Amino acid sequence: FRTVLHQNHFRKDWQTRVRTWFDQPGRKLRRRTARKTKAAQLGVRPLTLLRPAVRAQTVRYNRKVREGRGFTLAEIKEAGIGKKEARGVGIVVDHRRRNLSEEGKAVNVERLKAYKERLIVFPRNAKKPKKGDSTGDALTVPTVRTTLPLPPAVIPEAPRKITGEEREFEAYRTLRNERATARNEGKRKLREAKKAEEEANKKK
Repeated sequence: FRTVLHQNHFRKDWQTRVRTWFDQPGRKLRRRTARKTKAAQLGVRPLTLLRPAVRAQTVRYNRKVREGRGFTLAEIKEAGIGKKEARGVGIVVDHRRRNLSEEGKAVNVERLKAYKERLIVFPRNAKKPKKGDSTGDALTVPTVRTTLPLPPAVIPEAPRKITGEEREFEAYRTLRNERATARNEGKRKLREAKKAEEEANKKK
């Protein structure tokens, strides 16, 4: 057998194709100083804007709760906050988002109300406070700059005994019956209409 001599190119300029991260500690320090500078510029305002608690997309990830883009107009209205007012006090509004469940809407309305209770709006002119500005003792209360934490994804239930009704309930059978009812709805309506028509013709 003839042996094959491989053309091994060991003199490629590999140094140009290597990515180094020697600036990582420096970057970390720069990011930290930038955060400090931004925090100082913000004064007493929260460090981040308030965003809604939403479920992640698809069946695979919808068990997780994350921050959404902005609150819906319905959520803000129910919490008793105006659109322009919301933007002025650090609440993000997303006019495109829609509420698909009452539970999700209720969670975000509560989130807004809790934020509103804790919010201190300093007046521009202390002698002439405008509508919505904080007054009196509220201005001397120590401030916290962190935003509200996200609600828990699942509220754990305390262990309990299974009831007799739950034991007798047949989940699979119920689902199949409901599915069959939905599938045959059109046929059933046609049958009923035909029967009613035949009875009407008999009476004539």
